Amino acid sequence: MPATGAPVRVSAVSKHFDNGLQALSDVSLTVAAGEFVSLLGPSGCGKTTLLRIIAGLATPTSGSVGRPTGRHDMGFVFQEPTLMPWATALANVELPLKLAGLARSERRARAEDALAGVGLAGFEKSYPRELSGGMKMRVSIARALVTQPRLLLMDEPFAALDEISRHRLNLDLLALWQQRRFTAIFVTHSVFESVFLSQRIVIMGTRPGRIASELPVATSHARDEAFRTSADYVAICRLASAQLGQAMAA
Repeated sequence: MPATGAPVRVSAVSKHFDNGLQALSDVSLTVAAGEFVSLLGPSGCGKTTLLRIIAGLATPTSGSVGRPTGRHDMGFVFQEPTLMPWATALANVELPLKLAGLARSERRARAEDALAGVGLAGFEKSYPRELSGGMKMRVSIARALVTQPRLLLMDEPFAALDEISRHRLNLDLLALWQQRRFTAIFVTHSVFESVFLSQRIVIMGTRPGRIASELPVATSHARDEAFRTSADYVAICRLASAQLGQAMAA
């Protein structure tokens, strides 16, 4: 069965590091079940720190986070694919299921389905060194989704890719989200990517990281390549750019 999204609630979260750096200041954010939200902001504004706190990979200095707590309720896609170089694409995707103790036949079938879902049917026996950057990221996304998580967290996963690969993966990611309706929180510093992907954009200001504004992406246009040249897209990108500029100047 497709996963059902889970809500996320961040309440008054701040983060101070031991070296004295304040990364986040009093951040509160609610993400509805099944919603696709982008965190948009300049490098160093605390987007990744906030995402890691939501994931439970870092602890806030103050505040709290409400999120799904089941073992397989959450998937995380890092900036780099972080694949095991000695393992095939199939074995990399199988890993979370193997750690969960699933039978070999079941985990293989689910991993094959996950790879097919990201357009990599036929590449099950390929090793990371044989794959392009975009293909390696597809494997990483398949691994994050193979457990059918209710919440998918993504930390600038397409930032290092060429524009063509990035656009294709944007489309594929949206197709997967529309099919499964997991809750998605996507970190990016690209205005254009955030507008294309999101239902809502949360704009963060410079350090200490804080939420400066929120922008709904209200359009009746289908999220396809034609959307990138539509009047709605251009207008929303212009508005997001203006709000980002204001956040950085504040």
